Amino acid sequence: MTKAKAMPDPWIIIATLAILGIGVVMVYSASAVLAFHDFGDSFYYLKRQAIFAVLGIVAMFFTMNVDYRVWRRWAFPGLLICFGLLVIVLIPGVGVVRGGARSWLGIGSLGIQPSEFMKMGMIVFLSKWLAEPVHPITGFTRGLLPPLATIGAAFGLIMLQPDLGTGAVLVGASLIIIYTAGARMAHLAGLGLLGVAGFVGLIAAAPYRLKRITAFLDPWQDPLGAGYQSIQSLYAIGPGGLVGLGLGMSRQKYSYLPEPQTDFIFSIIAEELGFIGGATVLVLFLLLVWRGMRTAMTAPDTFGSLLAAGIVGMIAVQVVINIGVVIGMFPVTGITLPLVSAGGSSLTLMLTSIGVLLNISRYAR
Repeated sequence: MTKAKAMPDPWIIIATLAILGIGVVMVYSASAVLAFHDFGDSFYYLKRQAIFAVLGIVAMFFTMNVDYRVWRRWAFPGLLICFGLLVIVLIPGVGVVRGGARSWLGIGSLGIQPSEFMKMGMIVFLSKWLAEPVHPITGFTRGLLPPLATIGAAFGLIMLQPDLGTGAVLVGASLIIIYTAGARMAHLAGLGLLGVAGFVGLIAAAPYRLKRITAFLDPWQDPLGAGYQSIQSLYAIGPGGLVGLGLGMSRQKYSYLPEPQTDFIFSIIAEELGFIGGATVLVLFLLLVWRGMRTAMTAPDTFGSLLAAGIVGMIAVQVVINIGVVIGMFPVTGITLPLVSAGGSSLTLMLTSIGVLLNISRYAR
């Protein structure tokens, strides 16, 4: 058994804390006006973000010091619990509807999002399943079909909420693990075609998704409806220029841009801090992803390698989707920017996951 090093990868810690610090500052800047209007307290979202950031850091340092191989034993029970939560949240009167999706469990402003737990639960389960020699990934029936069915079941429950953004992150991170495990390209190509067909089916099943697609292609067709968020986001990014309008000087946060502290916080970063501020955030994410993938390649066993790749994949896919939506490359999906956007369970669980990644880096060759 490989002996743990005294320190985990310092660059992962530096990148994580730097992104988190920027996030706390920008959550306050983006939400102060909205918080005062809704709650009479400009610091409402800042205080919540600071509390969850502290809780998340404590959780990160806890999991950083827990041998990552412990989670292998809990992979199947944890996945069952996550499936149970996804079923419970769909029960009318139990699940809380926010933003048009029944995706929360809790009372009032306090709650958890079961789909966030499922992302990490699925990563741990797939890492365990695909690390076992009895489940050869090159074989379809014994190796690939069971995890695909599990991913499909989780995605289906998430889409019943509905929450396409979280579902897309779940599937994206899962496919990265499957690819890292050595799946055959023919199987992956088939999955790609199946995914395209499923995407078309999802659009056909819900007309509002078709509106989002057409608004993505030409938001000016419906500037006060489906295209409103995309247009307002670009209105924020455009004036930012090279150095931005200055911290706290955003104009779009004055009730023009919806959800400036969550889904579209990168728009406010670009508006207030300009290209330099936005590029700094992206460089920090690239640093986090690079060191995370290096950890995956140098992990001492297959389980650790797949687990690290899944965590990094989850972060990377979510960043790509969020920023892609903000700059008009993707349709609006309602996904947050990791470690930056205001959030409770999402922020805490993301930091907890990074703690697991840090522990793997302590054993890396």
